[in-house]
Amino acid sequence: MKHLAIISILISSLYLNCMEKENPKNLMEEKTFTYLALGDSYTIGEGVDEKDRYPNQTVDLLKVKGLEFEKPTIIAKTGWTTDELVKGIVHAEIEGNTYDLVTLLIGVNNQYRGRPLENYESEFRTLLQDAITYAKGNSNRVVVISIPDWGVTPFAVNRGSDQEKVAKEIDEFNASKKSIANQLGVHYIDITEEYREIGALPQMVVSDNLHPSALVYEKWAQKLEKVIFEKMAF
Repeated sequence: MKHLAIISILISSLYLNCMEKENPKNLMEEKTFTYLALGDSYTIGEGVDEKDRYPNQTVDLLKVKGLEFEKPTIIAKTGWTTDELVKGIVHAEIEGNTYDLVTLLIGVNNQYRGRPLENYESEFRTLLQDAITYAKGNSNRVVVISIPDWGVTPFAVNRGSDQEKVAKEIDEFNASKKSIANQLGVHYIDITEEYREIGALPQMVVSDNLHPSALVYEKWAQKLEKVIFEKMAF
């Protein structure tokens, strides 16, 4: 009987150990999260390697902090305006999909092409509402990133762009998108002011003298990683 009792204790111990390994809490700790990045050239990273895009750099930074993300799903293309991003999302056939994190950076081409601010506001609001839907309806998992001021770049200087006009319009677009972001309860990151300080430096642009280099995207990724790690309940 004594031997039977010892065997029973050993079996119980093994069973509890197995249960602990299958504990839902342990499984949660090993979860891999998903990330949808919506935008234009700044999100697809025109002129830089895939690994240097800000969504990809963000995922790498989060991994160091213990948050494991799949490779970002990026729906973005150089030159896209808000309406073109809408069409791009439809073409990507992600309707019904959900993600643990969604970012949205769009609008520079609306300004560049002289599109009305009112039109941008309407289309941006729709895009942001869709972004929240893709984030499982959780606005805390959505981040809007401000539009950088392309007017400071060597490209703009060389073509004789009216830098004051560009800056004024970029500020108007950003004020609008920030207001909408606040209304819908999502996070907003301002990268514009810092970009105005560094965007003209040779090392901060790629070969076209317009789009940001990996060094700029690194700064954006650091800001995004901070918001995700400190303000989102992962």
